[in-house]
Amino acid sequence: MARNHNTPDVNLNLNVRGIQVSATLEINERIKLLHDQGKRVYRFGLGQSPFPVPQVVVDELKVNAHHKEYLPVLGLHELREAVAKYHRRTEGIEYTCEDVIIGPGSKELMFILQLVYYGDLVISSPAWVSYAPQAAIIGRKIQILETHSYNDWRLIPETIEELCKGDPDRPRLIILNYPANPTGGTYKIDELKAIARMARKYKIVLLSDEIYGELHYKGQHVSIARYYPEGTIISSGLSKWCGAGGWRLGTFTFPKSMHWLRDAMAVVASETYTSTSAPIQHAAVRAFQGGIEIERFLWQSRRILKLIAKNIADTMRKTGFNVIDPQGAFYLFPDFTPFAEKLFERGISNSRDLCSRLLDDTGVAFLPGSVFGRPAEELTARLAFVDFDGSRALAAAEQVPADKQLNSEFLKTYCANIIEGIDKVCEWVQK
Repeated sequence: MARNHNTPDVNLNLNVRGIQVSATLEINERIKLLHDQGKRVYRFGLGQSPFPVPQVVVDELKVNAHHKEYLPVLGLHELREAVAKYHRRTEGIEYTCEDVIIGPGSKELMFILQLVYYGDLVISSPAWVSYAPQAAIIGRKIQILETHSYNDWRLIPETIEELCKGDPDRPRLIILNYPANPTGGTYKIDELKAIARMARKYKIVLLSDEIYGELHYKGQHVSIARYYPEGTIISSGLSKWCGAGGWRLGTFTFPKSMHWLRDAMAVVASETYTSTSAPIQHAAVRAFQGGIEIERFLWQSRRILKLIAKNIADTMRKTGFNVIDPQGAFYLFPDFTPFAEKLFERGISNSRDLCSRLLDDTGVAFLPGSVFGRPAEELTARLAFVDFDGSRALAAAEQVPADKQLNSEFLKTYCANIIEGIDKVCEWVQK
């Protein structure tokens, strides 16, 4: 089923009016306030990587800190070539540097793409908190495709068919995000192929947001661009898998047939942010080149995240929550509906009240499902399991042989806040 959010093309000031600050940033400010008041807070709100930037990339930044020049709008040639080679290596698609644009974060590139593309924005629900607000600011029509927990919150091609068949020639941009924020779910190859067939049938532009691709727990992420190369733009960057959110560097990789979109984005970029930070771009070349140091960093990161995800999912499921097993990233999307009667007795009937009371009563910060596009009365919430010292955890994991499993003692020692926070949530719902 599709839901329409009609956003008329009116004055930008009117479009922005009523839109709140991004929920992920808002929760971070509230956590800081509580912390400054001396209260114990468990930080499950903002999805910021707990891991450090790999040392080889940090070293490259130091070496290139002297660069102060404005770089080309499309990005540093060497970096664009490194990104193209990365996708050739991982996806087997013959990209070149001419297919790549670099921006100050993939978030900014997504905004500019929607600004220059003339079609509707189509997103699945639940979805990352900024997709719909960006379209609303610009004045685009937003269409929301429903997904369901019994299907692990995955978009199915039949839902796309239902949306498109009544107006098959209407231009549409679908954002596909996996491993997904907020669920941690991903897609099987046959599912990607089916979605690709539907996208090709209706000439849909796919923006494949793969910012968490390298955090697939098995290291087996596959881009839908393999099956729909002519219509897919791949979005990536440094913020999640490289732990460099504050560096603000994102990448878009286009098929040759969509260079007109790349060029239109470059025009807007030239009149807004001009170019992305020169030292950061030079350092990012090393990140996308890969190599043994990067692979080792990623392997240990996945190893730790997989252990935490399984522990949380198992604990919450035993308590009675509905929750899927994440397959990548650092999120879960638990459903509190099995406790609806008890929560209603406490005056809690929607996800915002749920998360507000949870934070007040336990110090645990979750984000309400409603900010991810779910119905307000649905008792879902997103938790980001990032409240641990990633540097210490990585160093400790290095000492555990690759053929040995990280265990519960590892969690208690290096991820104590997460274990304690989840235990508090489970105790709270059972009161």
